[in-house]
Amino acid sequence: MRSSQREKIEIIRLVEGSKLSARRTLAELGVPRSTFYRWYRTYLDDGYKGLAVQPGQRRRFWNQVPEPERKRVVETALEKPELSPRELAWHITDTKGYFISESSVYRILKAFDLVTSPAYVVLTAKDRFDHPTRRVHELW
Repeated sequence: MRSSQREKIEIIRLVEGSKLSARRTLAELGVPRSTFYRWYRTYLDDGYKGLAVQPGQRRRFWNQVPEPERKRVVETALEKPELSPRELAWHITDTKGYFISESSVYRILKAFDLVTSPAYVVLTAKDRFDHPTRRVHELW
């Protein structure tokens, strides 16, 4: 649970004014020491305003395909619908000037519901082979 700005400053004042050690006071309050010292460092650096609840930041992953590149992949896929994700990745790498993997192209196309199902060839099981072997190592 996040603590408000008022609660944080109250805890800081309690720890500063307590006759007990900071460790013991925090244990009685149920506040982890690392959390308290992070708040206290922020309070010393930025004052009371620094203790305000900060909006969560959207995490950016180092290996995530940027949004403009995702849009270019979709545009290219719509221009050339006959290409498979593998062929599309090759085409983008050869013509657009940047590398993108086949799996990334597939995931992007799947997210936009642009992946066509492959043409499956149904194989039937037979009771017997057309040319059964009659002795050891006959296939070799």
